[in-house]
Amino acid sequence: MLTTEKVKINIHQTEKSRLNDLDQNNIVFGKLFSDHMLHADYENGKWGDPEIVPYGNLPMTPAISALHYGQSIFEGMKAYKNEKGEVSLFRPLENQKRINISAERMAMPSIPEELFMEGLKQLVYLDKGWVPDAEGASLYIRPFLIGTDEFIGVKPSDNYRFYIITSPAGKYYNAPVKVLVETNYIRAVEGGVGYIKVSGNYGRSLFPTKLAQQRGYQQIIWTDARNHRYLEESGTMNLMVIIDDVLITPPVGDTILAGITRDSVVTLARDWKMKVQERKISIDEVIEAHKRGTLEEMFGTGTAATIAHISTFGFEGKDYELPSVEGRIFSNRVAQELDNIKRGKTEDKHGWMYKVG
Repeated sequence: MLTTEKVKINIHQTEKSRLNDLDQNNIVFGKLFSDHMLHADYENGKWGDPEIVPYGNLPMTPAISALHYGQSIFEGMKAYKNEKGEVSLFRPLENQKRINISAERMAMPSIPEELFMEGLKQLVYLDKGWVPDAEGASLYIRPFLIGTDEFIGVKPSDNYRFYIITSPAGKYYNAPVKVLVETNYIRAVEGGVGYIKVSGNYGRSLFPTKLAQQRGYQQIIWTDARNHRYLEESGTMNLMVIIDDVLITPPVGDTILAGITRDSVVTLARDWKMKVQERKISIDEVIEAHKRGTLEEMFGTGTAATIAHISTFGFEGKDYELPSVEGRIFSNRVAQELDNIKRGKTEDKHGWMYKVG
């Protein structure tokens, strides 16, 4: 048992590690999970002591409220290893703050900072051998919170369980993506839950994405629910375009997630004295810029991929090709800078890295 100043964590180590199953040269995103996971229960209006236990199946009733009424939220974050073998987390406090924004909107209890951070630190430290050394690889971390009442009735659950699981991750995309601008299906509406990481947001995206993939696209760009003219998110990522040397990204709000990678990219762009505009941008403006030859870059930002270059976008039956990725100045530079910061190769001027050990 480990005792910390603010939170007590019971640790039950696995009797047999599965670390030999990890092939550093062939890491598939989200397929292999580390030896341990953390869980903590919320009962009678308070949080109990968290436990770290061997990774395994979840005990649950078929009547669990998360399955029936969607009280299920999550976060996505990563741990990285530097050249000295030290492991650090990228901006974890931002994830802790954001999961509580999601919890509030879904009528769920907030997760105390000390529980989230100390549990996260102890779990990643215990499984630090699972943090890959391979270039472009990392340890993906998935904290999530579910309602656990055994009750078929539409109301907020009284009981909850918080989990953190981890998974070695390689590159999310191995090549630039071809995307379709979606003008029929809707991801988020004003006053809805588009700004939080609730499971249903992702479930509702699967069918439109499947239809786009059947047409030869890898992902879709969501548009606003009112007119289907303003660009919002790119698949599960924030969207950015560069037109005439200006970085433009849709403003965060109740239909767009406040991405941590998005904020990091915008911060670095401003550090470099690049002009940044956080504003609405229409598909018409993007197409007009393409016609003029001033559409220089288009890419998604997110935890899984960091920077996902867009090679082509389709709209109303026509495809528009973008300049080659090799010649893209900003997105390549910012991707490299973020990787250098995460791996300790560049000074962490903004204090984004949280050392685990």
